[in-house]
Amino acid sequence: MIHPEIASRRLLHQRISYGRFDKPEQVVRHLGAMQAQDYHQVLWAIGVRMQHAVIGDIEQSIAHRQIVLTWPMRGTIHCVPPEDVRWMLKLLSPRILAKDKRRLEQLELTTDMIERCKQLAIDALQGGRRMTRPDLMQVFEEAGISTTGQRGYHLLWHIAQAGLICMGPREGKQQTFVLLDEWVPLAKEIPPEEALALLTERYFRGHGPATVQDLAWWTGLTLTDARKGVEAARNRLISETIAGRVYWRASAEQSGDAVVQSGAYLLPGFDEYFLGYQDRTAVVSAEHARFIVPGNNGVFMPIIVVDGQVAGIWKRSITSKGIDIIMHLFYANPGRRDELMNAAAKYGEFMGLPLTSTDIQVMDL
Repeated sequence: MIHPEIASRRLLHQRISYGRFDKPEQVVRHLGAMQAQDYHQVLWAIGVRMQHAVIGDIEQSIAHRQIVLTWPMRGTIHCVPPEDVRWMLKLLSPRILAKDKRRLEQLELTTDMIERCKQLAIDALQGGRRMTRPDLMQVFEEAGISTTGQRGYHLLWHIAQAGLICMGPREGKQQTFVLLDEWVPLAKEIPPEEALALLTERYFRGHGPATVQDLAWWTGLTLTDARKGVEAARNRLISETIAGRVYWRASAEQSGDAVVQSGAYLLPGFDEYFLGYQDRTAVVSAEHARFIVPGNNGVFMPIIVVDGQVAGIWKRSITSKGIDIIMHLFYANPGRRDELMNAAAKYGEFMGLPLTSTDIQVMDL
């Protein structure tokens, strides 16, 4: 069920309602990793957790290698701190790759093809070069390896999972790829047990209060390994029982006791506030959850959060004159109009564009 205390404290610990950061990389480091399946959405996910930010600040941090985009967990693109890339991949990729055999068979990709593409990528990118996805796929095509359908994307994904490449800064609308070893300085290796404990602490620091099941889902670990992570990091965690379930948070974080974090926020799609948990019922009702992932197709809509609860979805349209924003509320919030308008204005400031129109509508459910 919806639980205001859990929602309020997550707003606090995710640094949405309080304690915002000055730099983009501080946001990413605090949360451990941030889903970046949609590039523009993750830029706002970082920006909304900063004191003052414009979109160029986050893109500059990516270009300056203070934030790295790769596939460390669940087979999905995330923003991660550069010093954590290698140990995250080493800890989490083996399980993801082990589950990939069936997909490789469907795409008719063999081990020899993958190894050949690894070397092709190294040859094409070494020396500090960067290439867009289409250009890198063309390299594979010229070597006689078809990239049609999902084959090309899957090859790049597989090579990134192996820790050879990661994403570099954008060139126009195209994401580039670079060699990980050239892009990110080598860091001290961390033993698996220590890495598991560190990842566990990072998750509960930025996402608590959360459950072991939430941790397992977020990382892609088995529930058994997630429990091992909690045991390994136990001296840096605090547990508590809320509504009959055991929740964890990092002991270094504020408890949020007796603190009501009110406010209205426009959060992006795929935001950690919603996506970062297996169980999302603390912040959204079952009746409304279906609107956030319409068609259950894996695409998460940008959400409106009022006093910790998901109160609707929103859309933006960029025109030649500025930004049009439409908010679709699940229920009327007549006393919160000014806060919602202020939240829209903050997004406009982040984008560096004027708000040409802001419309608030109540959905007919």
